[in-house]
Amino acid sequence: MVQMTALVCAPFAGAGPSFFHPWRALAGGRWRVVPVELPGRERRILETPYRNVVEAAVNSVDDVVADLGEKERIVLFGHSLGAVLAYELGHLLSARDVKVERLIVSGSPGPWTQRERRATGLPEEEFLARVEEFAGFRHEALDHPEMRELILPVLRADCEMHENYVPSSDKPLSVPICSVRGSSDGLVAAEQAQEWRMATTDKFSYVEFPGDHMYLVDSAREVLGLIEG
Repeated sequence: MVQMTALVCAPFAGAGPSFFHPWRALAGGRWRVVPVELPGRERRILETPYRNVVEAAVNSVDDVVADLGEKERIVLFGHSLGAVLAYELGHLLSARDVKVERLIVSGSPGPWTQRERRATGLPEEEFLARVEEFAGFRHEALDHPEMRELILPVLRADCEMHENYVPSSDKPLSVPICSVRGSSDGLVAAEQAQEWRMATTDKFSYVEFPGDHMYLVDSAREVLGLIEG
């Protein structure tokens, strides 16, 4: 029997599980893509979004464990906000003796480094401009008042929990970590992305793909290829 790998994907700020749905087709049956579903979006849109990464991880880990198949290999992936959320999930899963094969962190400085430029607390238009600067693009839904009303509270909450993130532990994971970055990312420098070397006692690798902070929009196939690396 072929052992399946569950790729548990933690979302970046403002994203929902549906961002990772196209990855399922790209996985081609080799991996099972399992998005982490946070409150405030999609099926959980009526629920209050989290404003603390550690709280989000603690309240998500039971769902992650429940969705895992027997003896299924686990790889954690997270981009930007999702990187630190995946890191916290790694700690929680390890504490439960759930074997994590690998942690792939994307578009993120090391977990102990906080952003110098922040969006939290800015007036609406300044906030959206700062988020656009961070992401490198503006989501067209934000130009529609009704959609903006739905998206903005989640985006604000996500930015707040990312920018105020403090790791739950100073202890590194005993899980191999691969840090990935867009080669022209203006938000996360190469040296910052390589800070993840200090977050593991196991193997560390660093990979760059062409593109900016949101390189993964066009590089899903390449990111999935890292699972076998």
